[in-house]
Amino acid sequence: MELRQLRYFLSVIEHGSMGKAALELGVVTSALSQQISRLESELATRLLQRTSNGVVPTDAGLAFWRQAQLALRHVDDAALAARAARLSGHVSIGMAPSTASVLGVAFMQAMRERYPDVRLRIVESLSGYLGSMLSARQIDLAVLFREEPAQRWSVLPLLDERLFVIGANGLDGMPEGESVRLGKLGGLGLILPSGPHGLRTLLAAAFKRAKYEPRIVAEVDGLALLMDFVRSGMGATIQPGAALARPENAALASVSVADVYATRPNMIASVSDDELSPAGLAARVVLADVARQLVREGRWPGARLRRQESSRNLKAS
Repeated sequence: MELRQLRYFLSVIEHGSMGKAALELGVVTSALSQQISRLESELATRLLQRTSNGVVPTDAGLAFWRQAQLALRHVDDAALAARAARLSGHVSIGMAPSTASVLGVAFMQAMRERYPDVRLRIVESLSGYLGSMLSARQIDLAVLFREEPAQRWSVLPLLDERLFVIGANGLDGMPEGESVRLGKLGGLGLILPSGPHGLRTLLAAAFKRAKYEPRIVAEVDGLALLMDFVRSGMGATIQPGAALARPENAALASVSVADVYATRPNMIASVSDDELSPAGLAARVVLADVARQLVREGRWPGARLRRQESSRNLKAS
């Protein structure tokens, strides 16, 4: 039994007509009649008697009508109570610059819509720094790219991002086609983050597996400045597709890295569930929902959802 069936039934009784009730409810008469028939089938009794002037309740219908009115009043009262005690508090969320470029605004909009009384603090920083901040309880949760088993975090695997070779159109040595292997980049000049950066660590491992020695022409740890250099034609870079999310980067050429191990995992890490506030728990759910929606709608370039996995607490060994 659904709440809408109760509301439909009460409207039919009030108007004494399927057609008038359907008009008020904004549904077609056939759909309304079908819902009433399902309700009667579930209750195994006839609730309405059709007459030449419309419909009237049967004895069973009158009894059901009285209790349905009471039930809906309780539901409406419960909704009012929930709205009067809306979730409030504050929560701090960390995102790497590339993640923030595709997820930040959509997440903020969703939180304002669902939990307008929750105050957000968004921290944009390198993933390694975010992990340190999370361990120090300076932030509540973050989107990170690698697990740290020594930490007592709650971790929710989220998605995997393909990496792309990104450069200005016409850049010398820029690969052509839809994909390229790292070992085929030749002497392409690369602008990459420096050693401590999580992406650089991932790339170093990928270069080693590909037996490729990259030609690095510059190291830049800020994504915005790095992409400025790339747009100017000073070199190409290797980044996840999220780096292309900002409008100023849309005109850049991009070629997917074909090596299967050249992917970046994304996970939501938070302090343990016991420590996370109700606002933090709500924000974590919204963050995951928004990220998955962006991927399904094709608004997160190169991202692929992980199969649903339960969050887990990683404890020190």
